[in-house]
Amino acid sequence: MAGASTGVAGGAAPGAVGTASADGAAGTATGVAAAGGAAPASTADMTTAAADGPSIRVENGVVKFYFASGSADLAPGAADALGDVVKGVAAGQTAVISGYHDTTGDPAQNEELAKQRALAVRDALKALGIGDDKLDLKKPEVTTATGSNAEARRVEVSLQ
Repeated sequence: MAGASTGVAGGAAPGAVGTASADGAAGTATGVAAAGGAAPASTADMTTAAADGPSIRVENGVVKFYFASGSADLAPGAADALGDVVKGVAAGQTAVISGYHDTTGDPAQNEELAKQRALAVRDALKALGIGDDKLDLKKPEVTTATGSNAEARRVEVSLQ
């Protein structure tokens, strides 16, 4: 997978923002198009993509981005899923971005990959017009609960 490049919504799009990620042996590039679409009317249970691939869920106002193992590629639909976050920031709130990773593999590589995933989500928010002063990046956290590794490979965005 070294040198692979993936853009959200099927490839490089005009206005796409990308970040490079590293997870030891493989490097990938991620991107998300600055889509102008409105958020779905109800995002309470929105899910996209495959079970162990990249996906997005919105639960109780928290946008959860799930990632494939060793990847920082965002699932399609990132801009739509972040619609309510953009509205909240416009109303004066701050978007808090928290990265998580599982306990398998090299801890240093896991932490770096969790950071790259959080930066990919940050860049998606910036592409939607949110300034750095309205973004709060949290240090990557290890998930130690009994959930699956796929559940642990995530970035959560909430409003404060």
